[in-house]
Amino acid sequence: MEKIAVFVNDAVHARRILRPLLEGGAPTHWIVVACPPTLARHVSRWVSQGARRQWRERWSEALFAELAPELGATRGSRVETQIARRPLTELSTRLLARLPDVRLLDARMARLGKPDEPISATQPVEPNRWAAPIAITTGLSALLTLAD
Repeated sequence: MEKIAVFVNDAVHARRILRPLLEGGAPTHWIVVACPPTLARHVSRWVSQGARRQWRERWSEALFAELAPELGATRGSRVETQIARRPLTELSTRLLARLPDVRLLDARMARLGKPDEPISATQPVEPNRWAAPIAITTGLSALLTLAD
């Protein structure tokens, strides 16, 4: 049985990536790792650590509820769920130590203006292509606003 660890932050995007793997029909041990979005650092003023943890768990449960039925639909497949704690490279190292033959799959949706954290030390870090255009348009917008 093949073992695949899938890092997910959006169910719709993950479905598109996982569709070819699901069409094979072979039983698979899926480890779905939910990567909840990080909250702004100023949230700590109004929200306790326990409330943050509850929000992460509710968000992850909703994601698991969307993906788990599709992943477990193949006869003999198993679905294991896990909530990611940062840094992701340490989490993937622990997964590889526990299951040496696991395949890591990054099915996270890219966020505009923010580079994604790599899931393993061997994953190449992509440069942020949107940083310069966003900075330029923001600067030009401010300049045009001041010119009026």
